[in-house]
Amino acid sequence: MSAPPTFPPKPPARPGKVSLWRYARLFRQDVLSAQPARLYRAWMAEFRTPFFRSYLCNDPSLVSLVLKERPDDFPKSDRIREGLAPLLGNSVFVTNGETWKRQRRIIDPAFEGGRLRDTFPAMWAAGQAAVDRLAARADGAPLEIEAATSEAAADVIFRTLFSIPIEQETARAVFDAFRAHQRAQPVLNLGAVLPLPRWMPRLHSRETKRTARAIRGLIAALTEARMEEIAAGTAPDDLATKIMTTADPETGHRLDTDEMVDQVAIFFLAGHETSASALAWALYLAALYPDWQERVAAEARAVLDPGTPDFAALKRLTIARDVFRETLRLYPPVPM
Repeated sequence: MSAPPTFPPKPPARPGKVSLWRYARLFRQDVLSAQPARLYRAWMAEFRTPFFRSYLCNDPSLVSLVLKERPDDFPKSDRIREGLAPLLGNSVFVTNGETWKRQRRIIDPAFEGGRLRDTFPAMWAAGQAAVDRLAARADGAPLEIEAATSEAAADVIFRTLFSIPIEQETARAVFDAFRAHQRAQPVLNLGAVLPLPRWMPRLHSRETKRTARAIRGLIAALTEARMEEIAAGTAPDDLATKIMTTADPETGHRLDTDEMVDQVAIFFLAGHETSASALAWALYLAALYPDWQERVAAEARAVLDPGTPDFAALKRLTIARDVFRETLRLYPPVPM
């Protein structure tokens, strides 16, 4: 007789209606468990508070309409900015209108065409370094995999943005400060719920503000050093150089130091935390289903040459692709 099917764990949905105060407490503990079950079954659902209304879209066509086809009609809420302002400043993640469009015109060319292929050797090196770190700890003892994937994702970002590994002093300091910031930053901030006037303090915790200042200061040092390398003609051809040397085709202006710090902060927040979470869940599922783990490993052995980064070979990793997509379906890193 075959073993009964197993199902990955999932957050329990909130039953019925709760008060706004109860919802806020649940939200601080776990964003997903704070939502009622009907939100996960509806194509579109509305959540109301005395201060704002929030909508959840589960229809891909609606998501495309909001994010891609008509972004001007659906600007980012001030609620998003309130919670992330200490770290992100005026990054592309929180801006709207002409400011957002100008930032996109400068940033987008760094990620177009063959740029991903160009950065693949740096990503490969980060992956090899992650494998080496894990191999050194393969002693049979339990391993906190999220910490390992967080380090791996941060390594990819530093290598592709600034051509430095996670072991570099400033890179390591940014990574450590960011981990501290994650622990200090609550899921819900008062300013993200109440429409406070701009003159009123936002009540971010002292540790949240301290770690945000530390991260931004370290990123500013990397950015200023890169500006000097660009001026001297010695800058490596990586993403930071591409973004910092790209002028807005409409105005001719480039990002200044503060704007570049804002953008690097969101690259690190969006590209590091989300990727680390997705990879950690993928490895968790692989451990839960060892037969699939072996299929992924066998495919990698058959397709990849361990000593040669081959970008074109990635499209032949169909089993790994499907496993990762299923991971994203079950455990999306960011609920939107």
